[in-house]
Amino acid sequence: MAIRILFLGLAALVITVAVADESPLQDFCVAGPSNGVFVNGFACKDPKMVQANDFYFGGLHLAGNVSNPVGSKVTPVTVVQVPGLNTLGISLARIDYSPWGINPPHTHPRASEILTVIEGTLEVGFVTSNPDNRLITKVLYKGDVFVFPVGLIHFQRNVGYSNAIAIAALGSQNPGVITIANAVFGSNPDIATDILAKAFQVDKSIAGQIQSKF
Repeated sequence: MAIRILFLGLAALVITVAVADESPLQDFCVAGPSNGVFVNGFACKDPKMVQANDFYFGGLHLAGNVSNPVGSKVTPVTVVQVPGLNTLGISLARIDYSPWGINPPHTHPRASEILTVIEGTLEVGFVTSNPDNRLITKVLYKGDVFVFPVGLIHFQRNVGYSNAIAIAALGSQNPGVITIANAVFGSNPDIATDILAKAFQVDKSIAGQIQSKF
């Protein structure tokens, strides 16, 4: 019995570690030049060379350019922008939306997300995994908060007649993003048109037409 309990405890520990960024083993590990060394994350900069700017990002008050086909702009603040985030397991982003603009269906493979509406009104939602594919959706107003579980496809749409702003906090220094339409129809090289046609149950010409937009 004791062995079985120990095994279950170790299994739970492994699962916990697998779904979160590695915990830091020192005060900080500011991302530095890799010098050809590849690690899970970024190699550490010499602590004696660390400066305040390694932990700083300026300009999040500035609106993003939403003049694009989807009508939104994401301004990320990840380890790429703030090297001091390395190993800390957090990041954030500002999202700007034009009236009726969308942040298209996408997923973060390495992070859950908590979204706060700063200005405007957003329709948000996520879809559960197979086989149910249940849509969980809600309209949010200024000051409202909504959570998107890790790995699930989610989206936002500005349902107001003025620009909207949201701030998203994410549980990874490098959450990643897979925009579904871009990944499926804009892969490099292209996914075969007949595969897409069969998957989406449309004619090959329609699948090809959609691919041409990406």
